[in-house]
Amino acid sequence: MRRPDQQTTTRPAPEATLGTGNGTGTGPAGPDAAPGTPPAGARPAKPGEPSGPPAATGTPAARPGTAGTGSTGTGSAGAGFTGEPTAEGALAPYLRGQAAEFLRSLRLHHEYSAPADAGGHGAAEAARALRRAARRIGGSLHTFRAALDPHWADQLRGELAWLTGILAREHAYANRLARLVDALHLLSGPTLPAARGARAAGEAAGADAQGRAALGVGAARAAALLERRLTLARTRSHSAALQALGSSRFHAIADAVALLASEVPAPSGHAGRAAAASLLEPAELAEQRLLTAVAALPPDDTGPYNEAQDAAWHQARLLLRLHRYAHEVVLGGADPGLTAPGHALDLHRDAVEAAGAAAAAARTPRIAPATAYALGVLHADQRHGVESARAAFRETWPYATALAAP
Repeated sequence: MRRPDQQTTTRPAPEATLGTGNGTGTGPAGPDAAPGTPPAGARPAKPGEPSGPPAATGTPAARPGTAGTGSTGTGSAGAGFTGEPTAEGALAPYLRGQAAEFLRSLRLHHEYSAPADAGGHGAAEAARALRRAARRIGGSLHTFRAALDPHWADQLRGELAWLTGILAREHAYANRLARLVDALHLLSGPTLPAARGARAAGEAAGADAQGRAALGVGAARAAALLERRLTLARTRSHSAALQALGSSRFHAIADAVALLASEVPAPSGHAGRAAAASLLEPAELAEQRLLTAVAALPPDDTGPYNEAQDAAWHQARLLLRLHRYAHEVVLGGADPGLTAPGHALDLHRDAVEAAGAAAAAARTPRIAPATAYALGVLHADQRHGVESARAAFRETWPYATALAAP
């Protein structure tokens, strides 16, 4: 696991806060460095170790797209910070922008869902954009709840979670079916190259031919069974999504988001106003939760058939998403170093759900032994995909906390 020399917190880099305009910056770390915050590339301190940062001889490297407004910077909101990001200066514009994107995607979804374009590619893209904006609003309300009206934030976040869950099911079932059918075609395809040596080649070719023949008999039936089950689930999810989009509950959500596009409810009381004055503490708390979850992930020598460990990886995926959204709020742009780990966790989720679908289909009563055999091979293939996704995450995780995994 590599240990890059890069900042591991969502606190704006000193170069970004100085706003020199050339994207390089020369100022010192200043008072923004919180006590106990690990330096670049460092893991959190273990029990018994000193928690304070070591003496530094230089400034940490700035994250891409967060320094200045010159030619090297790509961020917009993060470049405008002259101090700590506040709810009024960073969170409110971000929420208003995501609310506007939500309403724009909703309008496009209504247009593409007309009878002439129903079920087209445009409607699917609009639904994905709608879910993407809803997730960012909900994640920001969760992370920065103390800087907003807590009652309003909790209520809207719960409604957005309901909406994104309803809209995501149809897309998930369609992708799952395509993944499983493609895997069956690959597993029952042409014979693999034989091993070297005459005797070894003959034995391997014979065993492989028998396995391919047995798998080929049940693969077609297994694909048909999966198609029936997942198509039915997709159809039901589509009906549920249409019903949800026409419900009074959804119209209340759309009205709340429309109000959010123009006004963000401010917190009341001294504690709420103090939390709104700085977003760094909740953003760094979201990051520390992520680092703790990654450090606690199971080791890579447990084998692919460890379904009990899937929940820890799913939790890490959710925390990574919250950290990414907090990074966008505080620094004004996405962290490119988290793109590959996030993709690996998405692949992990897809492989876990595909393996579960294959196992559920194999439990169908009165199926032929060849069909059950094909589904068992498919389940094993997807579980190996789970292990590959975990390995890809460990290779691409940019922070040193992954080294602390047992």
